[in-house]
Amino acid sequence: MLFNFKHFTVNQDKTAMKVGTDSVLLGAWISLKNNPYSILDIGTGTGLIALQLAQRSNAEVIDALDINDNAFEQAVENFEQSDWSDRLFCYHASLKEFSTEIDDKYDLIVSNPPFYTDAYKSGDDSRNAARFTSSLPFDELIQSVSKLLNVDGEFSVIIPYKEETNFISLASECSLFPTRICNVRGNVKSDIKRSLITFTFHKTKIIVSELTIEIERHQYTDAYINLVKDFYLKM
Repeated sequence: MLFNFKHFTVNQDKTAMKVGTDSVLLGAWISLKNNPYSILDIGTGTGLIALQLAQRSNAEVIDALDINDNAFEQAVENFEQSDWSDRLFCYHASLKEFSTEIDDKYDLIVSNPPFYTDAYKSGDDSRNAARFTSSLPFDELIQSVSKLLNVDGEFSVIIPYKEETNFISLASECSLFPTRICNVRGNVKSDIKRSLITFTFHKTKIIVSELTIEIERHQYTDAYINLVKDFYLKM
């Protein structure tokens, strides 16, 4: 159950949610132009996004957080076997617990949160927790981020496109405003499925872009290849 990237390996035998396009996209898309000293990855799962940001940045502190026992163990294992183990640390706690107990603030906060809101659930509790918003409601995520983010910090997230308006509205209630939005579609004929969004406490002009992943099955667009080529082995 190994997923090999160019500069690190992700074990995923213990976690409910495996390596997926969403996490890789977010980890590659996030801007590091402000050279963050401290980063927090909320709901880290395998630790993939934290590992991507360790590869891409010189951040001294890269913390990750997961409430799930198996995900926490998996992330710790993946951090320890990476080249950046001295900069990566995983907390085993709920976000609510963490945000009330931690005094530190972060320059960059990232999250690929659970987002399924449909009534059906599988029989696998850990998979449900990883996939469904009930385990980390958007309003709880945003409120906690607003407590943990530095005044000049950035918060980046990937969510379903259909949730974009609602998520931006919830964020504005905590004085977090979008600065960059990238709408993602699977191929040229498909609808937009995901939104990558960066928020700050400062209102600025929003830079909006669009990304298409494939021209046709397994034939990727240049824009997608350029975004993720530092990670995937075959790009």
